Amino acid sequence: MSRILENTIVRLLRERPFYGHLLVGLRKGAGGDAPLGITLRQGVPTLIVNEQLFSAYPPDARGALLEHCILHLLHLHPSRRKERNRHDWDLSCDLAINDLIDHMPEQAPRAGYFSLPVGLAAEEYYRLLVDPFDTGSIAGSGSGSALQDDVGKGGEGEGDAAAPARLSCSAATPVDDHRVWEEADSTPLRLAEEMVRGMVRDSWRRCDGVVPAEIRPLVEGMLSPSPIPWRMVLRQFIATAGRVGRRSSWLRENRRFGHETPGTRKKHRLSLLIGVDVSDSTNAAELREAFAAELLRIARGRETTLTVLYANSRIQKISALNGSAVQAESYHGGGFTDLRPVFDHARTMHPRPAAVIYLTDGIGPAPEKMEYPTLWVLTKEGEKPVPWGVELRLNI
Repeated sequence: MSRILENTIVRLLRERPFYGHLLVGLRKGAGGDAPLGITLRQGVPTLIVNEQLFSAYPPDARGALLEHCILHLLHLHPSRRKERNRHDWDLSCDLAINDLIDHMPEQAPRAGYFSLPVGLAAEEYYRLLVDPFDTGSIAGSGSGSALQDDVGKGGEGEGDAAAPARLSCSAATPVDDHRVWEEADSTPLRLAEEMVRGMVRDSWRRCDGVVPAEIRPLVEGMLSPSPIPWRMVLRQFIATAGRVGRRSSWLRENRRFGHETPGTRKKHRLSLLIGVDVSDSTNAAELREAFAAELLRIARGRETTLTVLYANSRIQKISALNGSAVQAESYHGGGFTDLRPVFDHARTMHPRPAAVIYLTDGIGPAPEKMEYPTLWVLTKEGEKPVPWGVELRLNI
C-alpha cells in the first residue's frame, strides 16, 4: 500500500472511522486508468489504486474518492448492473451517491447537472436517463432523456434543451474506474450482499457504532439478522471458489480439429479445506451436524475433495474425503482455540485449496492476512476474528 493511500486511510480513521475501518478490511490491488476503483475480485471486495493518478488529487479529494468507492460497495452497485446499459448504469450509480460526499472533484457527475432530483436510488436515475425505446448497446450509451420534463414537468415539449441534455448524459464519465465492475459478475448477488454485510458488522463494532448520518439507515438494515438462508450462502461461496467441468478454451488448439475449434481444459477436482473448531464453545451436536450434512450434500453433487482439520490450539485430526465416498464424522476436543494452524496447513497442501471454510466461534488468534478465499462459519454468539474473509452465521 502506497504511503499516500495509507495516510488518507489513517485520516479517515480519525475523521470518519466507519469508512476508515471498511477500507482497512479491503484487499488492495494496483492498476487501472482512473485513480481508484472497487470491485469483487474472485468473490473478495478489492480496492484498485492507480497511485500516480490518485496522488494528483488534493488530500480532501482523495478522502472523498475513497468514500465514493465505499458507497458503491455498500450499495452493491458493481453487482446490480445485470443486463442494463453499461454507461447509463455507471452514471446512475454515481448520481445516487455523489451528492452525499463532500469535496468530490468538480468533474464528478451530480444529479443537479442534469436537472434531476437529489436522493434517488441508482435504478430510479436509470429509468430517467434511459429512453425505453433506445437503450443503446451494452457497452455504450443510450440516447438518454435527462430533461426536466422527465422528472415532473409534463405537458411541455422537449424544445431546444433536448440536445444539450442528451449530450451531457452521453459525455458524462465517472471519476473512478467502473470497468473493473465486470469482475464482480462472477460473484452471485446474494453472496456479495453477505460479504458486505459482514464487513459492515465488523466496522460498526470497531468504531463503537459511530456511523455517518447519511448512511445510517442503510447500515442499520445490514446490521439486522440476515434474511439469506445460510445454506444458500455456503453453496454460492463454494460455487464461486472453484468452477468444475470441462471448459472450452480458445487459447489452446484442439488437436483433432485444428485452429477453428476451441480446445478443452482438463477437468479439475475442487479442493476445499474445512476447519472445525473442536473447543467447548462449538461443541453443539445440532450445529456441527447441520454444517457437516450441508457440506456432504454439496460434495456429493460435484467433483470435490474435502480435507477436514479438527483443531483447537493445534490440529488434532485430519480427514481426507472424496466426492460420494464421504461420511460424516464427529470429533470432540476442548481446550482453547488458535485459528492459525489450519491456515498454516493450507499453505503446505498440494494441490492448493480453492477455499478455506472454518466452523468456529472466532475467538482466538488468526493470521493478519490470507491469500485463500475464506468463509468464517460462526456460531450464534461468535465473533469474526479478522477483517478479511466472508462471515456466515449459523443461527442454530
